Amino acid sequence: MTLPCAPERVVGADGLPQLGRFAGVTQAFDWHLLAGEHARSSLWRRFHHKKWHYVSLVSDQVMAAVAIVDLGWTTTCFAYAFDRNDSDMMANFSQDGLPGRLSAGVGEHAGAPSWFRTRRTQISIEPLQGGRYRLLLRCPYLEIDAEFGPPIGPLLLATGPVAGGVLHGTQKSPGMPLSGEVRTFRDAYCLDGGVASFDYSNGLLARETSWRWASAHNLELGFNLQSGYFGANENALWIDGQVLPLAPAHFIFDPHDPMQRWHIFTEDDQLELFFTPDGARRQNRNLLFAASRYIQPVGYFSGWVRGGPEQPKRIVTQLAGVTEDHYSRW
Repeated sequence: MTLPCAPERVVGADGLPQLGRFAGVTQAFDWHLLAGEHARSSLWRRFHHKKWHYVSLVSDQVMAAVAIVDLGWTTTCFAYAFDRNDSDMMANFSQDGLPGRLSAGVGEHAGAPSWFRTRRTQISIEPLQGGRYRLLLRCPYLEIDAEFGPPIGPLLLATGPVAGGVLHGTQKSPGMPLSGEVRTFRDAYCLDGGVASFDYSNGLLARETSWRWASAHNLELGFNLQSGYFGANENALWIDGQVLPLAPAHFIFDPHDPMQRWHIFTEDDQLELFFTPDGARRQNRNLLFAASRYIQPVGYFSGWVRGGPEQPKRIVTQLAGVTEDHYSRW
């Protein structure tokens, strides 16, 4: 099934959202222009508008991830670097910003810069020419200089309603050629020849939100799967230079022991994968007004995918990626 081209803006001139799954890039998530049943006051949007920009970097030796999150009333960030050879989490960093948007900002769309700056931490994710991007990070015990792109295939744009909130939109990238370096207390790790991908998300979400997520890419194929607040809206497979929609995904795992093997499949018989964790980033927080429970295992997917129920299966073997089990009260 070929996806339609992404609209230039996700809110039309009539104030109505353009909902669905699309191939390509939108230039605006302008939720403030929503009209009718979707409209909300500026105060409501202030506390329900959530944006994040997450970048994954994978080479033969290291897996790293960086995220900047705008919660509306505050900002936060995290970064980690994982040694794939000895299953060691070499760096695991997180930091909250100042209230409001004084120390950080997530761009208004996937092609706009995102940044986080405090006295000891500097992060920037910025577009370059020709569909390329640059990621720079300086924080205690971890530095990253990376460039990646252009994408191997079109980005996914997914928009849809969310229970308890209003609407959500996300741009997921396929795999992108990667170059650069990760530096930890132990050593410097070359990223040249690796693969990058990103998740840009922007929505008016519920006070309590939860999801399971899986993502992995090389330069031939990749996938993004979610089960939770956004349903099947962002489930997609990149294969042979195309982005294809997938049906609802099922995540079978032990939430009390998520380091055991995961079984993930879609209802359209186009994907069945087994995920073996090698390590994980965890963070549990319980504040007076907010809380989160989060684990993102890093490891390998094996199984098969295919472009349609009648297409031959494409075997997936030891494809590096992540899963996630996440709950937020924000």
